[in-house]
Amino acid sequence: MSKKMDLHVWVEGTLVAALAMALSFIPLQSVNASLDLSLGLVPLILYSYRRGLLPGLTAGFIWGLLNIVSGSALKNFISVPQIIFEYPFAFAFGGAGGAFASKVQQAITKQNQKKSLFYVTLGCIIAVIARWFWHYWAGVFVWGMYAPAGMSPYWYSFVFNGGSALMNIIYTVIVLGILTQIAPRLFVVNQKIN
Repeated sequence: MSKKMDLHVWVEGTLVAALAMALSFIPLQSVNASLDLSLGLVPLILYSYRRGLLPGLTAGFIWGLLNIVSGSALKNFISVPQIIFEYPFAFAFGGAGGAFASKVQQAITKQNQKKSLFYVTLGCIIAVIARWFWHYWAGVFVWGMYAPAGMSPYWYSFVFNGGSALMNIIYTVIVLGILTQIAPRLFVVNQKIN
């Protein structure tokens, strides 16, 4: 990759992180935060399909840092490790769909709709589960103290975070699946689609 291309990748990643952050200001969270639809996951996962795993993880990490710098993360502050787990780490792993970047791009370039939808779906599932893995463990070790009497912190975190994870899987799969059909060029860079 040339230096000029590197710059385009990282500028695009920074813009994606800023867009994801802007989307997170749209309030789509239940009163007790047990259901949280993360709108910024769509541009982050799309970017990771375009540019790959490392740029996707980096853009997610920047998005997590933006949450800290803007003060959004601090409204839920309990401890420094909790903030690190739930923001830079968790948000970075939202870019894990980039592990399927070459498969998604190849399927879209060859106009294989079934394969492109399969890999987009698989990447969305992996990205959301990877992100909520960190939220789950923060839920166990930090938020578990708020579990109802007699309820295991492991089960409490699973129930509390599981609904959000499932909701975000469905959301990202639907939106990115539709985009593969109506705007496949968003997924590939400098390649001709047959």
